[in-house]
Amino acid sequence: MKKVLATIGLFSSVLFFAQKSENYLQVGYASVCCGTPSDKPVMNYLAQFKSKNKVRNLEIYQETGRGREGEYNLYIGTDGLSRTQKSAFIKGLKATVNSQNKARKSESTGLVNFNENETVKKADLLDAKNLTLIPTSKTIKTK
Repeated sequence: MKKVLATIGLFSSVLFFAQKSENYLQVGYASVCCGTPSDKPVMNYLAQFKSKNKVRNLEIYQETGRGREGEYNLYIGTDGLSRTQKSAFIKGLKATVNSQNKARKSESTGLVNFNENETVKKADLLDAKNLTLIPTSKTIKTK
């Protein structure tokens, strides 16, 4: 009987700790006429934040096919971050997006959109088409 209870307890704790994020921040890549901007500045920021704050994994989804010129969204899970980490993360992400938009070379270059007050729920992502999980070990590399 003790073994059965121990086994049930072990599997229950594994399922509890394996829960994925329920809240996501949305970063949108829009095109004005000539394609979307690069996601490299945001991905570099994610890599730096991950290594600096010793975050094990950032859950990132990419939703493609949002327009004729390759528009797409990134959804970044925030449930694995503490309150102070989340605040610092949002502040840094906002600064990165603003910096990238200010560095645009022309008015025909696409924009990066980010609203720190907008949270996307996991239930909303279930209806999304062309949604893929980006493995952070492959896409986020630090120097």
